Amino acid sequence: MINTQVRTETGEIVLRGSCMLDWMKTVQHIDEDEFPFLGSLLPYADTMFNSRQAERLRREMASQSVRAIIGQDSAAEIESLCLRVENGSHLYLWFLGD
Repeated sequence: MINTQVRTETGEIVLRGSCMLDWMKTVQHIDEDEFPFLGSLLPYADTMFNSRQAERLRREMASQSVRAIIGQDSAAEIESLCLRVENGSHLYLWFLGD
């Protein structure tokens, strides 16, 4: 499972996401060429996005094919977390693999 957090540059957790992405059922089926940011997540490693990358990830979340794979609720929550990073100062979106 992959979960999400918004953190400061010092690692302090600002916000925890409630969605848990199941690698085998969701992210594994994302086309990495079409969705390079979401497709870069790994099941057993952490991935961090800065505000510019979070903006691009948020745009990927708007795709109906992504929403069909990861679910409407998960996509909406990731969009919200991306906006928090984009609108904050020195914030990062973390995806934490098992």
